[in-house]
Amino acid sequence: MTAVSHVRVEADGGSRGNPGPAGYGAVVFDADTGAVLAERREFLGVVTNNVAEYSGLIAGLTAASDLGAGVVEVRMDSKLVVEQMSGRWKVKHPDMIPLAQRARELASGFDRVTYTWIPRAENSHADRLANEAMDGGAQPEDVPEVGPVPAAVEKTPTAPGWTGAVGKPTRLLLLRHGQTPLSVERRYSGRGNPQLTEVGLAQAAAAAARLGGRGGVAAVVSSPLGRARQTAQAAADALGLPLTVHEGLTETDFGAWEGLTFREASERDPDLHRAWLGDTSIRPPEGESFDEVRVRIEEVRADLVREYPGQNVLVVSHVTPIKTLLQLALDSGPSLLYRLHLDLASLSIAEFYPDGGASVRLVNDTSHL
Repeated sequence: MTAVSHVRVEADGGSRGNPGPAGYGAVVFDADTGAVLAERREFLGVVTNNVAEYSGLIAGLTAASDLGAGVVEVRMDSKLVVEQMSGRWKVKHPDMIPLAQRARELASGFDRVTYTWIPRAENSHADRLANEAMDGGAQPEDVPEVGPVPAAVEKTPTAPGWTGAVGKPTRLLLLRHGQTPLSVERRYSGRGNPQLTEVGLAQAAAAAARLGGRGGVAAVVSSPLGRARQTAQAAADALGLPLTVHEGLTETDFGAWEGLTFREASERDPDLHRAWLGDTSIRPPEGESFDEVRVRIEEVRADLVREYPGQNVLVVSHVTPIKTLLQLALDSGPSLLYRLHLDLASLSIAEFYPDGGASVRLVNDTSHL
């Protein structure tokens, strides 16, 4: 590898929710010719915007070091990072201290490093890489460590970390419906069809605004029940997509317990209710067991993976179907159904790979509310 003495590093990071799903992008240019020498991007999971910005800087400095650079010009649209790395602002936040220290360690290996703030519009290359990382959950190996990446060539993302799953996953954005009168009173709400409250409509609008700003969604698929369809329609409108209904995404049938509170159901059928809380094969009176829910949700998953291979799909449903999809992705036992909490209008993300692998990227995110 031929060393390049003078380079320009442009870096960016973003977090959708702050904290939320985050990623960074960094690009190294030959300062004399403007040629792209290296690109880096990585999905970071759920972190803050500032952590993502610092991670982009560290990646850019590391790439410059790999190139043997002596003089580095860093250009970023993060005022915080530029001012802190220039020594004009103190680093106070505990999450930033180790990142700033690591960046300074890398910077000490060069003959000279300068930091310049630039408007976001002038940082479009790094911004694009950061957004690609957030959109695709991209891993570092998705782009070469050194050398330009042809715009027309994009490698298929792999599963996070060391799992070994291959291929591009079908990513399910799992959105629970907004508030209804029954959820306010904490009553079992299964196949009944209450509409959203004013609060529920506001929650649906907030989720729609987040998803509409995110983009990159191929389809919106909803439970047939009204509360889910109202929530899904708001998102579909924001995304400019039609709404598709899948009957399998409906909530558990609570049978005779529909509309009852926890106490009322336990007083009505004390022995059965107690057993139901610990055994997924037991049905409520005239209702449906969680094992039966799992069977139809497995069919839903298969349908979505087959119909939308390698795409992002917004799935709007209810507590039990969403928990079951997360359970399938985690390959976990039934205890997850009883221990995992999902807020109204919360967003979770599960991915299913064509080779059978799966991962969970987000659970119960309500940062948009």
